[in-house]
Amino acid sequence: MKTKAIKRDSVSVITLGCSKNLVDSEVLMSQLQHGGYDVQHDKWNKGRNIVIVNTCGFIDRAKEESINTIMEYAGAKAEGKIEKLYVTGCLSQRYKDSLEEEIPEVDAFFGTNELPRLLKTLKVDYKQELVGERLLTTPVHYAYMKISEGCNRTCSFCAIPLMRGKHLSRPIEELVIEAKKLAAQGVKEIMLIAQELTFYGLDIYKARKLPELLHELANVEGIEWIRLHYAYPAQFPIEIADAIAGNKKVCNYLDMPLQHASDHMLTAMRRNITNEEMRQLMSEIKSRIPDIALRTTMLVGFPGETEEDFNELKDFVRQMRFDRLGVFTYSHEENTKGYQLEDNIAEDLKQERAAELMSVQEEISRELNQAKIGKTFKVLFDRKEGGYFIGRTEYDSPEIDNEVLIDAKKNYVRIGDFADVRITAAEEFDLYGELVE
Repeated sequence: MKTKAIKRDSVSVITLGCSKNLVDSEVLMSQLQHGGYDVQHDKWNKGRNIVIVNTCGFIDRAKEESINTIMEYAGAKAEGKIEKLYVTGCLSQRYKDSLEEEIPEVDAFFGTNELPRLLKTLKVDYKQELVGERLLTTPVHYAYMKISEGCNRTCSFCAIPLMRGKHLSRPIEELVIEAKKLAAQGVKEIMLIAQELTFYGLDIYKARKLPELLHELANVEGIEWIRLHYAYPAQFPIEIADAIAGNKKVCNYLDMPLQHASDHMLTAMRRNITNEEMRQLMSEIKSRIPDIALRTTMLVGFPGETEEDFNELKDFVRQMRFDRLGVFTYSHEENTKGYQLEDNIAEDLKQERAAELMSVQEEISRELNQAKIGKTFKVLFDRKEGGYFIGRTEYDSPEIDNEVLIDAKKNYVRIGDFADVRITAAEEFDLYGELVE
């Protein structure tokens, strides 16, 4: 007698946006797996009957990508290729009501802090004992670790507080447990991410506790690199620089988005810092950590940005010679302070300024990289691709920074291992080298 096999529910989780969203998806996937679901990430194959889209709503381009992705899977549901479609993340948090009306094919929308409700919808109990456990979507040797949620800053261009809420730190003990679990999986590098690292601890300990957190995480066996992302420059606690300098496991790397250099723009953006104060801060950090790599982000095209403002920004970048720099164009976001201003910079001019600023940075990066030829660096290897083993120094974060390439025909390394590499050639954003025996 034949019996009908019971179909096991399977889920595809699609992640859009930043590394903070990626961590959220990894936590969701772990909970689902412990709840009995077969889970995969960032792709959908025939036979997967449930899709969850974790959206980004940061700027126009990200919102458009999120909408297009939702519509793609809504179409798949209409064609009977999937049974259920759920949407979570920042876009869902910010525009839930209108999305429900405009895309009825979606079975349910969830906000950024509604993981238990999403799990309940899928008949899975949220397991508190799984805190710190994730299904890693990154290579096994590195992982992102979110140390806080939300932001208390009031930058006039930013919608993050609308989607992520107020700053909320995670306890040190909880983060140490998570780091130990990650190390047990083979993770060697953890990247601490937060919208505002310098606020860490203020809400739960009534004091800034990032240096203490770094000390505790550095004691976790197996963790060899700790990297810091997103520190606000105004009233920057200089003891963070001392903590970086005083701990061998903390990479000489700091991601500090400055956004602009014109006092006119910094005031309009509500950045609470001046050009001169930023220069003094950069100088102070470099005096305490001479070998540090500073990464920043600049925003062009904010309402009222003049040619003079932009030229001042270019001059600032030329003079400061940042090791790493990214550029965004302004996106006019509802319910931000900037939305009250006229979005009076044409889109093509925004793009032109972004390209011009990146051209300035490319030349700086080329010169800085050329100076590395002949030097030897410790490199963590991430992957093999196109005949090369590809890795990073402590001065580079995955996907956004420079990479080190060695010829796979002449050299061999294991992915996830460290090796010393002598640099033999350099381009704007790539270094080429050979293993040091």
